[in-house]
Amino acid sequence: MSTREHQFRKAAALKYDPLSDLAPKVIAKGMNEIAEMIVEIAREHGVPVIEDPDLIEQLIHLEIYSEIPPELYQVLAEVLAFVYGLGEYS
Repeated sequence: MSTREHQFRKAAALKYDPLSDLAPKVIAKGMNEIAEMIVEIAREHGVPVIEDPDLIEQLIHLEIYSEIPPELYQVLAEVLAFVYGLGEYS
């Protein structure tokens, strides 16, 4: 299956402002069509999309606007380091 044909079955969007947030927050999440819309909107706005099946399984269970739990800090730090390393997003 090519990347263009790939169907996102689950997706979550995170927001993090180190000046005002203690930790990243889940600002959107969904499955099937909602997941596809989240990914489409992210791409339209130049937001990197990272596929991590283990991480999404944990994020999908969090409430909207809740901060990620401390046990996900390391994983999210690695994701953010990767994203910032792309040099296209800051």
